[in-house]
Amino acid sequence: MRPSELNSLTQKAQAGDAKAEYLLGWSYMTGAGVSQDYQEAARWYRKAAAAGGSAEAEFGLGYLYEHGEGVGQDYRQALTHYMAAAQQGHSTAENNLGSMYAHGQGVRRNLGEAVRWYRAAADHGEVTAQCNLASLYFRGSGVARDYREAARWFRAAAERGHAPAQEDLAWMYYTGTGVALDYSEAAKWVQKAAEQGYARAQIDLGHLYEQGKGVPLDYVSAYAWYQLALAGGDERGRARMKSLSHLMTQEQISKATVRAAQFPESRSPREGMSNSNGIGGSFAEWR
Repeated sequence: MRPSELNSLTQKAQAGDAKAEYLLGWSYMTGAGVSQDYQEAARWYRKAAAAGGSAEAEFGLGYLYEHGEGVGQDYRQALTHYMAAAQQGHSTAENNLGSMYAHGQGVRRNLGEAVRWYRAAADHGEVTAQCNLASLYFRGSGVARDYREAARWFRAAAERGHAPAQEDLAWMYYTGTGVALDYSEAAKWVQKAAEQGYARAQIDLGHLYEQGKGVPLDYVSAYAWYQLALAGGDERGRARMKSLSHLMTQEQISKATVRAAQFPESRSPREGMSNSNGIGGSFAEWR
């Protein structure tokens, strides 16, 4: 943001323009055109929210209170502001509200309410909520266990590029849970997640190459994916590389290392989103 644009935005916000108040708060929260200042972000979000009708400002306040940024961490306040945004159809607020009910943050734990808010967000196309809802169907938490319904929601998120959902859908194909067992489909979806830098998926894709399931048997590719998973923080990659190295030549190991080094950096998770945990375990643990 150029200084002239910032000055104009500040003048409008100081004159009581609710949209400008929200945008100025967002600028301070993200450091867009100004030095990042969570306290100033909270101050301007609060003004915009008080003016009424700003779901984005309510969500911003909820996020700041949930994480204790610029304000004292206060789950009840976070819940209040997420609720105000969610009641206006803000899908990320709906998801985060579901997460607070699921974990009992600022409110008594209520999985039924978690399902209700996750479904509202999922119906609005929020991919993390679709993944969260699928996980509850998979576990039978707050709703009757239904593996097919879990697979349906994982697929909805996976088709929109959500790496955790792609990994979980791959696991369901690998194990034949809620869908027909299909190693090729498992490989297709786990590769999509692995290529986004998702370490869990990189471990599982390495396993598929090591076993020749759904993909050709290829120790070089397996080793490269394990190495990438380790670089991404998944310590299982170290043991997998060590075990696999006994079956490889030094030339193959060098080739795998070069291949891993050419892989682009991992993508960052979406900011502001309460994420779900994965289902099941790794492919190698399945019997």
